Amino acid sequence: MKLRAVPLLYTLDFRFEAGTSRGIMTKRDTFFLKIYDLENPKIFGLGECAPLEGLSIEPTEGYKVMLDKICDNFNLLDLEVFTWNLPIIIDQIIPKTYPSMQFGFETALQDILNGGQRIIFKNGFSEQQSPIQINGLVWMGQKEDMIAQIQEKLDLGYKTLKLKVGAIDFEKELKVLESIRSRFSVNQIEIRVDANGAFEEKNVFEKLNRLADFQIHSIEQPIKPKQHVLLKQLCETSPVPVALDEELIGVFDYMSKLKLLKNIKPKYIVLKPSMLGGFKACNEWIEIANRFGIKWWITSALESNIGLNAIAQFTAEFKNTLPQGLGTGQLYHNNIDSPLEISNGHLYYQDVSRWNFDNINELVVNHS
Repeated sequence: MKLRAVPLLYTLDFRFEAGTSRGIMTKRDTFFLKIYDLENPKIFGLGECAPLEGLSIEPTEGYKVMLDKICDNFNLLDLEVFTWNLPIIIDQIIPKTYPSMQFGFETALQDILNGGQRIIFKNGFSEQQSPIQINGLVWMGQKEDMIAQIQEKLDLGYKTLKLKVGAIDFEKELKVLESIRSRFSVNQIEIRVDANGAFEEKNVFEKLNRLADFQIHSIEQPIKPKQHVLLKQLCETSPVPVALDEELIGVFDYMSKLKLLKNIKPKYIVLKPSMLGGFKACNEWIEIANRFGIKWWITSALESNIGLNAIAQFTAEFKNTLPQGLGTGQLYHNNIDSPLEISNGHLYYQDVSRWNFDNINELVVNHS
């Protein structure tokens, strides 16, 4: 078996204007990575390298050039058998400053190692036995639009809602939260909010106190990263438990991860494999978090179903009862058809024959 890697740029089109604290998104570029057996091209693994502009640490300019170079270097290795250690190979050919590429290669290699069937991890989820509870994501927008989104999520059976905050008028966002709590108690609906670093030192304490009135489960990244003194103070005093998200991005070595969590002591951390360097990196965060009694959950970062599938299967490796952030598979008009299906607030892996690669036929059929 001789392995070759080839990438393909693909543009995903949102079904709606996706509002975040960093602006409105209508499209996003991603790169699908195919690793195939030169001697048997019908066997191949698929990964996704999906940098997110404004959030990923990787420069978007020159990203494709770097990915092409890494694929060329991988092909020069002329790997013949699966006797090698995946993390070592990935660390050797991909700089840590390109975590989405590490995630893409890790996924594609794990896929072909398991026979090229899009089974990245063999567990209850990928074997269609154990669904994953997920939160329903409500995007930023006008008050009426957000309330409509909330009603849709509730109708679909979600028990945990995650609302983006920090983009529209804060008073309007509070009105949205008030509309939920006027109808549903904390025992009926759990509310998470994600500020994406939108709050400032001059107003963050006031805003957290006002959010607490609505019995919020947690707030992700209330302030911009790298403000460790203020962040530590927030984690100690906030009436809304703080979850670190963007704060983890760009922290690569084990000791730096340990020092960060030991110093700041958040209640939660949020893990995005494509932002942090793949499964190996997330495993380190999880091990350290468990050591300090810090709870965690895993989220996708607007990947296509190829990346989402890998993240979901990785998530299912752990006995984590918290709702996960994996409800992004229905965001795009032109997503890859997959066995992933959402029902009653849970993500299921259904019939494997549902994979349909017509959208990326160029990548699947061509091998050079």
